[in-house]
Amino acid sequence: MFIKQLYTGCLSEAAYYIESKGEAAVIDPLRDIDVYLELANERKATIKYIFETHFHADFVSGHLDLGRATNAPIVYGPGTETKFPVHIAKDGELFRIGGLTIEVMHTPGHTLESSCYLLKDENGKDHCVFTGDTLFAGEVGRPDLAQKAGELTTNDLAGMMYDSLHKKIFPLADDVIVYPAHGPGSSCGKNMGPNTHSTIGEEKEYNYALKAASKEEFIRDVTDGIPPPPQYFPINAKINKEGYDSIDEVVVKGMKAIPVNEFKEMIKDDGIIILDTRPSVEFTPGFVPGSVSIGLDGRFAEWAGSLLPFDAPILLVTDPGKEKESIIRLARVGMDKVQGYLEGGYEAWKSAGEKTDMIIDIEADELMMDIPFDPNLVVLDVRRPAEYAEGHLKDAVNIPLNDMSDPGSMANIEDNQNVYVHCAGGYRSVIASSLLKRQGIHNIRNVVGGWRKIMEMEKVEIVKEKSVLN
Repeated sequence: MFIKQLYTGCLSEAAYYIESKGEAAVIDPLRDIDVYLELANERKATIKYIFETHFHADFVSGHLDLGRATNAPIVYGPGTETKFPVHIAKDGELFRIGGLTIEVMHTPGHTLESSCYLLKDENGKDHCVFTGDTLFAGEVGRPDLAQKAGELTTNDLAGMMYDSLHKKIFPLADDVIVYPAHGPGSSCGKNMGPNTHSTIGEEKEYNYALKAASKEEFIRDVTDGIPPPPQYFPINAKINKEGYDSIDEVVVKGMKAIPVNEFKEMIKDDGIIILDTRPSVEFTPGFVPGSVSIGLDGRFAEWAGSLLPFDAPILLVTDPGKEKESIIRLARVGMDKVQGYLEGGYEAWKSAGEKTDMIIDIEADELMMDIPFDPNLVVLDVRRPAEYAEGHLKDAVNIPLNDMSDPGSMANIEDNQNVYVHCAGGYRSVIASSLLKRQGIHNIRNVVGGWRKIMEMEKVEIVKEKSVLN
């Protein structure tokens, strides 16, 4: 028996490769499928099945491309409706992988078709369970993503999840390994733990949701304080349900080198997004005017899907050699409209003598020195509301980066204000600053190191939002 978790940190996503006696299965594959094909080839195995735990909302799955490449059937749980051929499994249906058995456990709650897959070893003993978005390490899946208008509420789905967990998961032995679809940082649960796997016993002991004394208490615990989902979630769920273009076609289309003069003409179209994927420390000193900065060194695809319009064509500015990676990582969240990239990158643009823009970086101590003496200074905190509530500078304005996809969120920023932007560590504040610049707000400063560095300053007056925290 061979099991490998293939974890993608920037999306907090876990796919799984399972193999026995030359037969393999893949669970919840990402859209770029080469890693699964290469692993099977290296191990001289044949991919026999592709299992999906549910219609994912936070990424575009690789089920269709992997199915085309291997001729393996795509397996979904009961109640699945798609626009492409799949095997809709029955609750309790068994699948053989070499000497192993996989049992389908229908566990509606996160979505209606959500299913876990229980793996039994060569002796028929329960070894591990692949829980998708039903159960995580320290958390359960959010129940607010799959309502049918006028039919189901978040509470209805939370109630279904309670039943699924107590009827299907609780009876499993404590030593059964839990392999979820996501880990820390994922938006598929409201408070993900730090681990990417667990055991049934550990979850019974430490998972707050599984300690609920009643169904009513469980519903209250898992629905209280759920943040709004990123805007791309329903789009990705629809793509996974209805189908998509081959990622190879997307890459071929996007890998078009565009010379500076042609690039300059193309960006005259206000509908085009210039996406700069260089690290923030490279972006702030100079960039093509109007560019949005989302660096590959952070949660790139998640922020691109959350902030950029899906129907807009994209032109890339990348570090040389990072073009294909940028295209693939955008495709992971269904952003397929990359038209090409700036040939030679930003250095070519600058060397051609074209107009450039910049964002002024300042250290936290400079911010603290400026606050008492500048009546027009505004501190813009772009962290999440919960982060802001835990502690922020007095009079700081909170516009979470998630909200900045709407230009109206910046409407109250006035021309005479000196805006100092910060987040927790510096990644989000550069994205926010680039969005402000794109909206014509130029009198801004980016606080390097963000809240982490501000907290190191002496005599910092910190305000907490008790009403939010309580």
